[in-house]
This record gives sequence, structure tokens and C-alpha cells, in this order.
Amino acid sequence: MTIKEKGYSHWDGEFLVRKFPWWPITRYGIRLTFQRKFFRLAFPLSLLPAVFFLGLIYVSERLEDFPFLKGEIVQLLEISPNFFKTYLTQGFMLFIMLMIVIFCGASLISDDLKHNSLQLYFSRPLKKKDYFLGKIAVIVFFLFIITLIPGLVFFIMKLVFSGSLKFFLSYPWLPLSIIGYSLILTGFFSFYTLFLSSLSKNRRLVAILIFGIYYLSEIVYLIFRSEFRSHYVSLVSLRANLQQVGAHIFGQKTPFDISWIFSFLVLLGICVFAGFILKSKVKGVEIVK
Repeated sequence: MTIKEKGYSHWDGEFLVRKFPWWPITRYGIRLTFQRKFFRLAFPLSLLPAVFFLGLIYVSERLEDFPFLKGEIVQLLEISPNFFKTYLTQGFMLFIMLMIVIFCGASLISDDLKHNSLQLYFSRPLKKKDYFLGKIAVIVFFLFIITLIPGLVFFIMKLVFSGSLKFFLSYPWLPLSIIGYSLILTGFFSFYTLFLSSLSKNRRLVAILIFGIYYLSEIVYLIFRSEFRSHYVSLVSLRANLQQVGAHIFGQKTPFDISWIFSFLVLLGICVFAGFILKSKVKGVEIVK
């Protein structure tokens, strides 16, 4: 029986370079997140604080229609940079952001490790930076919905409800503060989440780590504060550092009597450390053109 050997057939096709090679990763991550039943129920609830604050802006411009509002309540309706700072830095909003990144980010890398998908990713013309960008964009998408977009909507609706540009002329830098702090929040939570997601193949364990480390830092801070009674111990708390930086960006008094630079450096250091770990943990055979 004759055995014929078929040699390698050279491929003469054209190599196509996609402009956004990371987009399929992002699209799949967003779709997968929305497929989780509990997330579909919880995500609309995360928008309720934005609706509430938007209502406050409307009421602040229509106080004559609410004569029963007096005294301290009226003072709370004063729309200023502190109003935007309160929305973005309050503990409840940071808790919502934490829950969002647990739902959308805990499995981003851990599932790839579990199913040995990295080799499949990098067997295509995909670079590491595109892989990470695709994963980060998933977290950015969801966090921007509850940070950047509401913040800018608040600013625009304040101008619309007031019917003048007086607020803009008083605080022309405020939109930049909203954008800048939203980028800091999303950048920190993205690196923080992806770093922990790369440590285990079990996404439930990753979810526990994301939640546990965040609040463990708060517990350690409370213990140290009672022992040392120094504002510098706030640097061990992730929440305190985010609030400290946020207060400065919006031109408000910082909650702790230390320079905001220290808090910013702590957050930056965590992101840099996470970046190095991610680079070493995510490995694959990259295609060289």
C-alpha cells in the first residue's frame, strides 16, 4: 500500500492587523458579566445614589416649591465641588464600586488560568498589552457608568436647571476634577482587581480576597489609630487613601491632617506592584509578525 506524505503547505494569505485587537476580550467580558442573574438585579440598584444626587440638584434649584425644607437641610442642598466630592468619595459609593469589580473583575484572569486559555489568547496576533487592555476595559466600562458619567451629568444638569453659566464660571475646573478622580478610581480598582484575579484559579476565592483585603486594611487602620493616634496610620486603609486624594482633587479639606501626596503614592505603589505581578503571572507564546 502506497503511503504518500503531504508536506507543509505555505500560507499565502494576507496578515490582517485589527485596529482594536483588545475589543473582543472586552466585549466578551461585558457580556459574560451581564449574564450573571444576580448582577442583572444588583447593577440597576448601584445607580440609585446617582438618581438621588441628581434629585438633590433639581431640588436645590426649586427650593420655592419645597417650603418645608429649612435650616440644615437647605445647607445640604448647596451644590459646590464638595457635593461632587461627597458623591464620589463617600464610603457607600466606594462599597458599590467594590461590589461591581467583584462581579465583573474577579473572573477576568482567574478563569483564563483555570481553563488554560492564555495559550489560546497568545496563539493569535495578540500582545500582552492588548490582553491587559481588554481586561481593564471591562472594569472601566462598569465603573465609568457609576462615576464619570453621573459626575458629568450632575455638572451639566446643574447648568440646565439653573438656566445660566454662573456655576461653570465659578468652577471651570470642576469637569477636569470629575474626569481626573474617576480615572484614579477606575485605574486603582482595575489594577487591584486584576492583580488578585491572577493569584488564583478559583474566582470565588478571588472575590473573597478583593472584598477581604479592602476591609482588612480598614480594620488594621482602626486598630492602629487607637494605638498610635496618628493620622499617618490612615495610609494603611485603601478607603482612606482614596478619600484623601479625592478631597484634594475637588479642592476640599482632606479628612486626615497629612499631605494627600502620601495617599496618592500609596495607591500608585499598589498599581505599580500589581503591574509587575501581572506581567510575570500572565505568560504565553506571543506571535511575532
